[in-house]
Amino acid sequence: MKPSFIKSVPIKPEVGQELLSDRSQQLLKYLVESYIRDGQPVGSKTLAQNCGLSLSSATVRNVMADLEAHGYIISPHTSAGRVPTPQAYRLFVDSLLTVEPVLDGKLSAFQSRISADMSPIELMEMTSNLLSSLTSQACLVTLPKCEVVQFRQVEFLPLSGSRVLVILVLNEQEVQNRIIHTQRIYSRKELELAAELINKRYAGQPLSQVKSSILQGMHSDKDRIDHLMRTAMDVASQAFEGAGQNDCVVSGQANLLETAEPDSMPGLKDLFDAFQHKKDLLHLMDRCIEADGVQIYIGEEAGYEVLDDYSVITAPYHSGGRSVGVLGVIGPTRMAYERVIPIVDLTARLLSLALNERS
Repeated sequence: MKPSFIKSVPIKPEVGQELLSDRSQQLLKYLVESYIRDGQPVGSKTLAQNCGLSLSSATVRNVMADLEAHGYIISPHTSAGRVPTPQAYRLFVDSLLTVEPVLDGKLSAFQSRISADMSPIELMEMTSNLLSSLTSQACLVTLPKCEVVQFRQVEFLPLSGSRVLVILVLNEQEVQNRIIHTQRIYSRKELELAAELINKRYAGQPLSQVKSSILQGMHSDKDRIDHLMRTAMDVASQAFEGAGQNDCVVSGQANLLETAEPDSMPGLKDLFDAFQHKKDLLHLMDRCIEADGVQIYIGEEAGYEVLDDYSVITAPYHSGGRSVGVLGVIGPTRMAYERVIPIVDLTARLLSLALNERS
């Protein structure tokens, strides 16, 4: 039976479990569990011997033929066995799954790593790493969203060539570091004066307002502004690009290599590229931020081709009574849902508790 905290995303609402008898559902449940556990196609003989039902091999073959006709299982290549389709995983997660309880040791592992001195980014990194180790999947945790991001301070440090290190302080404690490439080489003194000018003019203002002012300055007649202001606008326009936007921490990508099949490597490379650029993944996570409980996307349900062979399990976390971010795992469709789902749910609850205790 599906736990109450799971809010699934159905792939084909018109194809429901009412098409299957209890016997068919029991056989499908065993087939899915067997394939998740062993990664091998399941034959009718194996099903007849191990499903726990007193059925002949001929009866099992007839049931499997019916399951295949309804799109729940397929025969890969020339194998005599069958493997579940995304439609089968959806039925399994929605109606046939029995989740495992989360052991107290996993709960204490999270609580023991929390420190009151952690910045929000450090807390998200710890959460992502822990979730990856507990689930053996790739994990993402979006950074907490703030309704209004305030600019506090910026510092520019010259590096080699035209590279500049930007140290940006937002809100009360959040620090973002990035390296930008400027159009020309600036001296340390120029950068110090530019930072001093920006801090004096914009400190304490909403970041969106600062960005807008800088953009307007870039479009003004540069011949009518002095050298210092021109330097400040040139550097700040790059320094603030993307600042304050919701980002995410990714960990455990290597876990996907351990379960990858040889023919899935090209798709896995595309997924690793998505981890690096994050844009589509962030869009997916943003869709889950107002969700009520755990969300499960199987294959094409996520809406991104790069995730067609994977499942995504997410849960929002809260601070101050509102959803401020999302955490989740990405793994193969044959992941151990009964174990991963409650871990994702509990981790989101513990992260919410930690954030509320800090506030």
